[in-house]
Formats: sequence, structure tokens, C-alpha cells
Amino acid sequence: MKILVVNNHGQYNHRIHRTLTYLKIPSELIANTLSVEEILQKDPAGLVLGGGPSLDRSGNCGEYLKKVDVPILGICLGHQLIARAFGGEVSTADAQSYAQIQLNILDEDDIFQGLGPEMKVWASHKDEVKKMPENFDVLASSTICDVEAMKHHQKPVYGIQFHPEVYHTENGSRVFENFYEVCKNYKK
Repeated sequence: MKILVVNNHGQYNHRIHRTLTYLKIPSELIANTLSVEEILQKDPAGLVLGGGPSLDRSGNCGEYLKKVDVPILGICLGHQLIARAFGGEVSTADAQSYAQIQLNILDEDDIFQGLGPEMKVWASHKDEVKKMPENFDVLASSTICDVEAMKHHQKPVYGIQFHPEVYHTENGSRVFENFYEVCKNYKK
């Protein structure tokens, strides 16, 4: 029941892995250059697509989204990769921010279970989802970003723009614990 944390060269990828370890959630930090076959050999319970500096350095994440049938949580760049892979659009944010903001939880769904209707989160916005992909619902928004979190209608694929792994995000660990519950209950 291990979660693979895909390192997209962002400053917080190691912190995601450390947070999961602290929560006693089995995990492994991996390079985004592993092949789909190498990922499948590890038999993951789920994938976390970490943040990073640019879409150009996202390695094989697009292939993982198409070919790896496990729950997926995209954080920051990972969120944007999910949007693009499913036909959404990403571009420069109107309000670029690196600060704590208030998240408005519109739908607790699975990953926000027990956390609504609001929570303070750490935002790191340079780019953001500007057009939602089809078959996705918005789970959370903020005053600076309409799509802070989203989920696919049928698949356990979630994207969040904010960073649950940092100290400044209230209940960030609960987001990971809720995602792990999704992974444990997922039937391939």
C-alpha cells in the first residue's frame, strides 16, 4: 500500500514524502523519468504528482495519467498537469501569490472530508488552471484562484493548487490521510 511521490523538481517534493512518512503512510520519492512499466512494477496504491518549476520539466507524468490506474493527487504543478492531460487550460495567474490564503471548500468529497467549509492554506501561485477539463468538478476556490481543487467525475483523480505539506496549511495532513483512505479503498 505504498504511495509514490513523483518528484517534478519542486522545492516541496521532499517535504511531501517526509509528511507522508511522519503520518506513517508508506511512500517512496521517485524521479519523474521512470517509465510506466517501472511504476507498475512498484505496484503503487496511489501517486502524488508533486510541484515543480515548469510544465517542461514534468517528465513522464502525462503517461502516468493515461496508463497508471491508481488514485492520483496532483499538487501545484501536478494539479496543472492533470488539467492539461484531461483537456483543460493552464496559464499565468492573475494574482501571483506566495502566502497563506483562505480556501473555500465547495465540496468535501473524499480529500476534504471533515475539513469544510473553510481552511487556511499555503498558496504558491504563478500559473493556475484557467479552463476546467471536462468531466471534472471544482472542489475548492479562493479569492485569488477559481480552481484551487478539482476532482474527476468517475476516476479518483484529484488536483489541488495549494500545498498541504507545509506547516502554514491548516489540516494539510488530513488531506493526505483522506487521500490515503481513497487509495486503500480503491478497487482496480
